[in-house]
Amino acid sequence: MKRLRRPSRLPIDPYLVLLLGTVGLAALLPARGTAADVSSGASTAAIALLFFLYGARLSTREALDGLRHWRLHLTVLACTFLIFPALGLAARGLVPVVLSHPLYQGLLFLTLVPSTVQSSIAFTSIARGNVPAAICAGSFSSLVGIVATPLLAAALLGGGGGGFSGDSLVRIALQLLAPFLAGQLLRHWIGGFVARHKKVLGYVDRGSILLVVYTAFSEGMVQGVWHRVSPARLGGLLVVEAVLLAVMLLLTWYGAKALHFGREDRITIQFAGSKKSLASGLPMASVLFGAHASLAVLPLMLFHQMQLMVCAVIARRRAQDPLPERDRPVDPDPRYGRLTGDNVPS
Repeated sequence: MKRLRRPSRLPIDPYLVLLLGTVGLAALLPARGTAADVSSGASTAAIALLFFLYGARLSTREALDGLRHWRLHLTVLACTFLIFPALGLAARGLVPVVLSHPLYQGLLFLTLVPSTVQSSIAFTSIARGNVPAAICAGSFSSLVGIVATPLLAAALLGGGGGGFSGDSLVRIALQLLAPFLAGQLLRHWIGGFVARHKKVLGYVDRGSILLVVYTAFSEGMVQGVWHRVSPARLGGLLVVEAVLLAVMLLLTWYGAKALHFGREDRITIQFAGSKKSLASGLPMASVLFGAHASLAVLPLMLFHQMQLMVCAVIARRRAQDPLPERDRPVDPDPRYGRLTGDNVPS
């Protein structure tokens, strides 16, 4: 949160630097033979642990309490799992002139993953939005995404998803859904432990994702998939993603206004509805795409940094917006040294 509040520079996510370093390590020293088998097994276990911890952290009661703001949550879910995929499908017309088919598959997968939790909350807080709604919206999106993302991938990517097949749904159930449900079931007994050791377990989360990235990019190097990507294609991908992010930011802001949401809710919808989760998308891509996961996650990694930089600027500008009259602090009455106004308790 403190890093995102700094007004002097755009945020360069340190974790993204680690991810890029991991990609570089996989390019120089990819796992082969027995090392690849060990890396793959460790990656599978790391993904299961990651989603077990997700389940142990998610408070079902808090999520259910947030249902009273159902219009906002449905709007965010519609942006995440309906409008985003529709735009991803529309980008199919850019193949092969702007995007290669593998990069397009990665872009389409990017549009299917759930929204972020931590950064949406942080930006909503900076912009003085509805933080409790942002917490619930992120939780709902993550929960729905565990089921919706694989199903959407099966429907939209099909057999042409770079190794994606019906067997991937079984792997999703075993590697993602089952550990998540186990974490939810055991939350009553381990929830306190998870909360007390949140910082340490956060390193476990990030370390697990780094292992997943190393394994995926190692397999990609061994398979030679990176020979199919040119600098021109990467430049085209960046332009397409910039347009995608701009469209979603505009749709979430002005669409929420058209739906008569207040300022705080519009801020929440904009930040939660325009983002995609790197933490959820990377392990899902590893399960769904196998050796082709390196190209599948490249658009997501680029989009992740882009959304952080752009949303940091927007959040700081929103923080400077004048508050509506009803939200402004009441000045003290100089005659009596106390607050005056209709909201003063009697």
